[in-house]
Amino acid sequence: VERVDSGYRSMMSVQSSLVMYPIFAYGSEEQREKYLPRLATGESVGCFGLTEPDHGSDPGGMKTRARSVDGGYRVSGAKMWITNSPIADVFVVWAKDDEGVIRGFILEREMAGLSTPVIEGKFSLRASVTGEIVMEDVFVPAENILPDVSGLKGPFGCLNRARYGISWGAMGAADFCWHAARNYTLEREQFGRPLAANQLIQKKLADMQTEITLGTHACLRLGRLFDEGRAAPEAISLLKRNNCGKALEIARTARDMHGGNGVSDEYHVIRHMMNLEGVNTYEGTHDVHALILGRAQTGLQAFTG
Repeated sequence: VERVDSGYRSMMSVQSSLVMYPIFAYGSEEQREKYLPRLATGESVGCFGLTEPDHGSDPGGMKTRARSVDGGYRVSGAKMWITNSPIADVFVVWAKDDEGVIRGFILEREMAGLSTPVIEGKFSLRASVTGEIVMEDVFVPAENILPDVSGLKGPFGCLNRARYGISWGAMGAADFCWHAARNYTLEREQFGRPLAANQLIQKKLADMQTEITLGTHACLRLGRLFDEGRAAPEAISLLKRNNCGKALEIARTARDMHGGNGVSDEYHVIRHMMNLEGVNTYEGTHDVHALILGRAQTGLQAFTG
C-alpha cells in the first residue's frame, strides 16, 4: 500500500490498529457490536486522539480532561496532527479522568462541542487528511468509556501494532524509490553511456537493495513473533526506527540520483521522500525510539532530567 503513497497506509493503519484494535481489545461487547462492523467495511471512518499541541513525545503530560458528571463525562481539550479527524465518524480519544488516570473514550461525530479543523499547508502526507480534535465540554455517555484498560498501556498497546505496520509500509515506499532510481539511471545517458554504468550508481543501488531486503525480512520475523505472543515492544521500536530511517535515506539518495528531475512530481520520488519525513517522525520519533532501546539496554531512562 505504501509503495503507492504513505498517506494510504496511514489511513489504513489508523482505521485498523488505532481505532478497531482498542475497541476490540479494550471495549465492551456492546461497543464491539456497535462500532466494529461499520469500521471493518469502511462505512465508518475512525481516528485516534492522543497527540496534543503541547504534548507529542510526552503523552503522559496530556491536558485533555474527562470530568465525571451524571450519566457520563464531560471531555475538554484538544488533539493535534490527527489522521482522518476531519472526515471521521468515530473518535478514540485518550483523556485523564478525575483521578488523573488516562482512559479511552469513544466519541461520535454528532456530539455537541466536537469540532475537527483541517490542518492545511502540509508538504508531507498530502494524500492523507489531517486535522485537530477540539472538544469543548463534550458529553460522553458512561457506556462510551473503554472499560478494560487504564493508563498509557492503552494507547501504547495500539501504537505498537501501528508501528509494526509502519515498519512494513516504509519498506514499500523505499522499494518504489529503489526501482525508480534503477530505471532512471538505466535510461538516462551522460558522457555517452547510462548513468547506471558508473560504479557509484551501482553501489548506491546495491545499498538500497540490501537495506530493503534486511528490513522486510526483519518485519517477517517480528510478525511471526507477534503471532507467537513473543514480540517485545523494544523490538518494534528497533524496527520502526530502522526501517523508517533507512527508507528516508533511500528516498533521499534516489532523489539525488534523478538529478534535477528528482524534484519533479513526474517521477514521484520527491513525494515519497517528503512523506517519509513525516513517517520518520510520527508514532515515535527516530530519537525517542533510540531512547527506548537505550533504556532497555542500560536500565536507565533518559527521557527526563
